[in-house]
Amino acid sequence: MKRLTLMSALISLTIFNTSNACTGMEIKTATGDVINGRTVEFAAPIMLNKVFAPRNYKFVSQLDAKTNGLTYTGKYAFIGGGMYGDINVSDGLNEKGLAVGVFYFPEYAVYTDYKKEKNNENSLSSTQFSNWLLSQFATIDEVKAGIKKIKIVNAIPKGWPFIPPMHYIVYDKTGKSLVIEPLKECLFAHDNPTGVLTNSPDFAWQSTNLRNYIKLTNMSPNSITMDGDKYQAFGQGAGLFGLPGDFTPPSRFVRAVVFSKMAVPAPSLNEGIMQMFHLLHQFDIPVGSAASIEHGKTLYDYTIATVVRDPQNITMYFTTYEKPFDLQVLKISDFNVNGDKIIMSPINGVVPYFAK
Repeated sequence: MKRLTLMSALISLTIFNTSNACTGMEIKTATGDVINGRTVEFAAPIMLNKVFAPRNYKFVSQLDAKTNGLTYTGKYAFIGGGMYGDINVSDGLNEKGLAVGVFYFPEYAVYTDYKKEKNNENSLSSTQFSNWLLSQFATIDEVKAGIKKIKIVNAIPKGWPFIPPMHYIVYDKTGKSLVIEPLKECLFAHDNPTGVLTNSPDFAWQSTNLRNYIKLTNMSPNSITMDGDKYQAFGQGAGLFGLPGDFTPPSRFVRAVVFSKMAVPAPSLNEGIMQMFHLLHQFDIPVGSAASIEHGKTLYDYTIATVVRDPQNITMYFTTYEKPFDLQVLKISDFNVNGDKIIMSPINGVVPYFAK
């Protein structure tokens, strides 16, 4: 990996401060299969890579050049997508069907200061947390019990120029969902019946905000008559009038809940996977729709990749900005789960035309 220069660090800091548009959701098919996925947004191209980690791999969580955190041995093999050539995944799925997504959480994430701790044997950085979850647990109930001993600390992860603020969504094979947020130097876990996560504000606020939209419906309203004149909606979809359409996290959260809960269950797993892609594409940010000027340069937030997970077959599907019709597949069955090393390969097509 190339060393970050001061200028590249400043650019990366600006990008991540203005890029917080990821959206995650979950659906079930008519046959009970669970499918979950998310979009990945940034204001500049980043290196994305596929990751496979075998069972019994020994992870050493280095917090800085002189300080190690949690050292542990993985119980379960997992696959996922990482950034900056690092083994820590921002999105993954283990052999038991447990899925983890890492989402940007600016202004809210508060980590423990590891330099003030007497020991850091249970400490992880914000990007190391996902690998620990995927390698250790099979169900949401196990995650709830296991995170009580863990601290997420203010260490700068490998490849990052600063400490990224993150929160996490976890799904298990039954469809249960959990949101984990580092607030006030503690980890708060929230059962998540919506199956949805975006970014800031915190999950409790997002859930409360849903009350503003409880009258939305997929059914077209009936016509009304006033003083003898009949008024009828102009077309289908009028029941969703008032649904927020911008790209802010609260608006995307509401839309993701509405679209995923109103989706007609697909009759099969394969059709459900395609349905999830259709749902997630409702949150695509085209280049030019979300822009900011930083240090005299115009930055455009855009959907760099879309990820769909099949926990029944432990398979992940990726499409990217430059290759939206090229379905890249990552299957755990293509690897030796009892191997002795982590395997990585690039995800292709993440550099858009305007950044070449």
